[in-house]
This record gives sequence, structure tokens and C-alpha cells, in this order.
Amino acid sequence: MARYVDSRSQQTFPLDTPIWQSPSGHPLMLTPLGGLHREQIDFATRSIWRYRASFPLDVETPISLGEGCTPLVASTFAGTTCFFKLEWFAPTGSFKDRGTSVMLSMLRQQGISSVLEDSSGNGGSSVAGYGAAGDMQVKVFVPDSTSPAKIAQVRAYGANVELVPGPREATEQAAIAASSQVFYASHNWHPFFLQGTKTLGYELWEDLGFKVPDNIIIPTGAGSNLLGCYIAFQELISSGEIENLPRLFASQPSNCAPLHASFRAETEDYVDCDFQPTVAEGTAIKRPIRLLEMLHALRESNGGTIAIGEQEIAAASLMLARQGLYVEPTSAQAAAAFSSLIRDETISESDATVILLTGTGLKTTPFYEAKLRSC
Repeated sequence: MARYVDSRSQQTFPLDTPIWQSPSGHPLMLTPLGGLHREQIDFATRSIWRYRASFPLDVETPISLGEGCTPLVASTFAGTTCFFKLEWFAPTGSFKDRGTSVMLSMLRQQGISSVLEDSSGNGGSSVAGYGAAGDMQVKVFVPDSTSPAKIAQVRAYGANVELVPGPREATEQAAIAASSQVFYASHNWHPFFLQGTKTLGYELWEDLGFKVPDNIIIPTGAGSNLLGCYIAFQELISSGEIENLPRLFASQPSNCAPLHASFRAETEDYVDCDFQPTVAEGTAIKRPIRLLEMLHALRESNGGTIAIGEQEIAAASLMLARQGLYVEPTSAQAAAAFSSLIRDETISESDATVILLTGTGLKTTPFYEAKLRSC
């Protein structure tokens, strides 16, 4: 039986009590699970719930809108072959639907009917959408600088939105302060969310004929895709389905790259950084709470980090659009990171490399309007 675990103290807690952090205030993970074998995949189910045999709880009635089973497209970028995983083909327009579906399904089974979330946009949209689908009440704390289109989407689902002035961290602090009244279903804090994002790793394994790619490049803020992939491939090693981890690479905007700074400093703690606004707002998190776990995943996989400048992010966004891939700048930074890794010979052009494109450009149309006017 899986249990919650405080990865700092290694203290464990039973899953039957809904909690979102340890009594010490630390983020929680789950104790290791055994993974699944390919014959345990429910091939008749066209959603992430095809991998439900790998989940820690048996959910009677999942809250699902068909999330997952997103396209994996063989393509090129800047003349080099790669695969693009199109995660914006999700019901609310971003990869976060994987984590939200599992998190809210399990919380509802535990008796939770009202939740609050804090988000710069996509997480709030996802929790609001799945809350509506699961007949759950949702309140979302959102930075007042968030894209208007993302705020409108949250409100359209019927969620209660509270705009919080100040930086992204202020929004999280406001939500935590309110968590004594409503359960805090945070996509950054709750470990059930990672049980949903791990399906991305399982899906890539299935997409590639039950093999793993050489490299995966992941736009990274709080790290749910990075950690989800790491958890999935560790489970597949445990079940005997694969032998090695793919190399995991985290891309961050140079204007907000705390993980990159800590990785390059070869430390396990935060490094003092200068932070500036970035068009990659989905990864603009100054102090990710799972920094230690992310650093461990990168080092264990022999991967690394890349920091991408604002001009490079903008250029990659337009290059992808010219290939028919209209994504948020947050996603486009991963494509720019791919080119950087090839130039530096950190990865090879002959490698099988997957680039995650996590959110639709429809949510950042003002960015494209401004860039196209200046061209």
C-alpha cells in the first residue's frame, strides 16, 4: 500500500486522510509504487485512465474528459529531427489536465467536494474545468498579471476567481492562508497531481512501441511534468519493462531560472538569482517547492538544465507557428532548448528526442499580435 511520504524527513502518512503537506510544512510525495506491465494497460480506454493499474487508489468513478492520448509527431526543428508531444490537445488546453483528473478524482473519492487552487493560468483553468465536470466547488487565486484569456476561461467554468496583486509567490501565500477553510488542491503541492502527470511517461513509452526515448526536454517551473516522467520511468524499471531512464532536460527562461542556477551550482538548495518578467509565464516560479526532488531526477537521469533568453523564446514561438504548431511561449522555450543542446553537443542529432509542447498559443494571442506587428 502506498503512503504519503515527507521526502525531507522520510516520515510517512496513510492515504486515507486527505492532506496536502506534511505536519512540518514540507511537500509530500508517495512511497514508490511497483509500476505496471504492458498487458495491464486498459487499451479500450482513450484517456489517462488506461494506466489506472499504476495508480495508488482505485477510483470508482473518475472525473475524466478524455485527457491524455495526445499526438506524438515526428518532425524537425531548425533542421534537426525530433518528436513533438502535443500536450495542448487536452480538454482545457494544457498538460495539467492529466494531473487534475487524477487529483480531483481521488480527492472526491476521499469525500472532498470543495477545493481551492492558486495558479498563473493553466492550473486554475484545469482545476476549474474538472471541478465543473465533477460537480465540485472551486475557488482559484490568480496573479492579477495573468493573461486575461486564462482568467476568462477559469470564470467560464463557474469557478470563483480572486485576483491577487504582486508576484506569483503572493498568490500561493494567499491560497495557503485560506486553506484552513477549504481544502487546498494545489497542482504544485498535492502528490496526487504527480500521479496524473506520470501518465505522460507511460504514454511516451507506449507511443514509441514500449521503448523510451533517449532524451525528453521539458519546460519546467514547479516540475510536475519533470517529476511525473521520472516517477513513470522509475516504475517501469521496477516492473521490468525498461532498463534505463531517458535523459531528462529542464528548460527555463533565463529571467526566472532557479532550478538551472541550483543545478549548475551543484547544490541541493536555492541559489540567489536575479528575476525579471518573462513571456514564459507558466514557468515563472522563483522558489519551486520540489527543487530537491527535481534536482535528484535530473542527476539520476544524467540530464540537465538550459536557460533560454527572451528573444530566443519569442523566435522559437514564431518558428513553431510556421510549422503549424501554435503554442504558448512557455512551451516554445523547450524547442529553443533543443537547438541549444544540439549546438553544445550535449545531445546528438541521431538521438530520439521528445520535446514537450504543453499549452496552446490560443491562450497567449496578445503575445503573437505584438510580435507580428513588430516584424
